[in-house]
Amino acid sequence: MISTEQMLFRLFVAAVLGAMVGYERERNNQPAGLRTHIILMVGSTLAMMLSINIAIEFRPYVLNGDPTRMAAQVISGIGFLGVGAIIRYGPSIKGLTTATSLWSMAIVGLAVGAGYYLTASLTTVMLLITLNLINFLEKRFIKPYFTYQLTLETEDDAGALGNILRVVGKYAETSQRIRIRKDLKNRRATYSITLKVKEDLVVDGMLADLTALEHLIKVELD
Repeated sequence: MISTEQMLFRLFVAAVLGAMVGYERERNNQPAGLRTHIILMVGSTLAMMLSINIAIEFRPYVLNGDPTRMAAQVISGIGFLGVGAIIRYGPSIKGLTTATSLWSMAIVGLAVGAGYYLTASLTTVMLLITLNLINFLEKRFIKPYFTYQLTLETEDDAGALGNILRVVGKYAETSQRIRIRKDLKNRRATYSITLKVKEDLVVDGMLADLTALEHLIKVELD
């Protein structure tokens, strides 16, 4: 069985490893940060140790004691936390990386609970490299798109949509799905367009050109 001293040491190791990844997530303003990762690691580590000790302690009474049963519930149950970390901001989805880091760190906690210190430490280092170095390389070479939801209200003019798309096309890629809502009583139209731009700064120029359009009443960008 795992002694009390060993259990305390493993919980300490789990807290340290959880803090390493949690700090990186906290620094990037993610919903699941330092405290969440530490608590998750400590909890999953304790679950793994209890699974092992209970299976050993009750072995004379249970023929098929399986120390992985409680650990398996941790892996499946962590999905609820992952869903909570995923947030939708207009057309964009944030938190997928944090959700996967939570799931991975739960398994790291199980590894610590089982006594695989080196494997757990190396996995944590690999996660930190992925979160930091790969993120830097993506921004430096891949330059991901920024996604926005553009909403414009105009007078109900036949050429309004064409003028809007002409301006937007200079700066961004537009979605094939453009929602149009018309107010016949007040002779107004509202257009909702999903945009993708490679440079966040070009948005200012696009908004300036859109504001200069005739018949435009209001423009919003989310």
